[in-house]
Amino acid sequence: MTTAEIPTGRCPVIHGGGGEDYGYEPFQMKDPFPSYQRLRDEAPIVFDERTGYYVVTRYDDVKAIFADPGTFSSENTAAPVRPYGPPAKQIMAEGGFSVYSGLSSRQPPEHTRIRAAVQKGFTPRRLRQLEPAIRERVTELLDAMLSAPDGRGEIIRGIAYDLPTETILKLIGVDTEMVPLFKRWSDSRAAMTWGDLDDEQQIPHAHNLVAYWQECQRLVEHCKEHPGENLTSDLLRAQADGDPITDHEIASVLYSLLFAGHETTTTLIANTLRVLLPNRDQWDALVDDPTRIPAAVEEVLRYSGSIVAWRRRATRDAEIAGVAIPRGADILLVLGSANRDSSRFDQPDEFDVGRGNVREHLSFGFGIHNCIGAPLARMQVKVVLEELTRRVPQLRAVDPDTIEYRENLSFRVPTAVPVAWNEV
Repeated sequence: MTTAEIPTGRCPVIHGGGGEDYGYEPFQMKDPFPSYQRLRDEAPIVFDERTGYYVVTRYDDVKAIFADPGTFSSENTAAPVRPYGPPAKQIMAEGGFSVYSGLSSRQPPEHTRIRAAVQKGFTPRRLRQLEPAIRERVTELLDAMLSAPDGRGEIIRGIAYDLPTETILKLIGVDTEMVPLFKRWSDSRAAMTWGDLDDEQQIPHAHNLVAYWQECQRLVEHCKEHPGENLTSDLLRAQADGDPITDHEIASVLYSLLFAGHETTTTLIANTLRVLLPNRDQWDALVDDPTRIPAAVEEVLRYSGSIVAWRRRATRDAEIAGVAIPRGADILLVLGSANRDSSRFDQPDEFDVGRGNVREHLSFGFGIHNCIGAPLARMQVKVVLEELTRRVPQLRAVDPDTIEYRENLSFRVPTAVPVAWNEV
């Protein structure tokens, strides 16, 4: 596989502790985009010694890797960036932690078989049934936020934290009173999989992952005895009707969806308001014409998506952009860079809700692993924007330049998005 050649005369290696790094800091998410541009321009395929990954930053290269799962496997997608230390391994072994992956790390034909069963629970009909309850919950959360006497609030705490978690729990068949517990478990999964924790820091998170996995297994057993109108019961019914999916695989799907189904949507809602409100003309365009909201959601996904990097592993010797990639090499696909590649998007660093080719972004992946929950995420953000633009058109950002982000290899997560709706 060969696309555009890398510029000559530059060392295609980022050396830890010194040397040319192009400004790229893999775990820093405050403003990674200038470094992404330098990499695209000067070293679009570069080996980062600090993480052990080949870093790929151009759109065409990222898309081509997604499109070739035979050469570039997803098997390392959910592997810990920093391997589990001995204490964490012991905790997880003693707790019976045996989850592998729901879908993201699996390859055909296993992936094809399991995804076919899961897809039956993500039908357009099922999503349409969810929308009224989602809108009702957005209204309740917005009522609570707008009751603040000082006319100020915070989007993550006020709306984005609860809504996606409650939605995915209802879809799967979990009591929504467990939102705080699942949020804590999800935070631990993010930290253990994509963070940079030392052995001691991993210990409490390892305990949480064991509890998380045990709950997923318990939920499968519960739905066997008490089936309902939820995804878990759908999968068990499909199993009973002859679909080749095991209890362990169903529990693994739940383990993945209970994280992926809300964590990235929480971040997407937060990023949507973080980006839109300072771009006042763009916000006002949605207030004036709400039919533009779906396109605005796509532009947020392109411009500032929840996931800025995803992973693959070479199954054989390959070549990308003139760089030899050995069999077994780990590859980091920088989606946040690909989505701002000027070869694909005009004026890519400008936020434009009227962008014509915006749906070409790669924020939900591409090919066989395209995110199965993308329609649900889009719908939730659309409903939030529809209600906010209708009820509080005067909503504004508070100190958006001071927003901080969690350190992480793959997710660009703001810690808070303060807003106000009182008179200036």
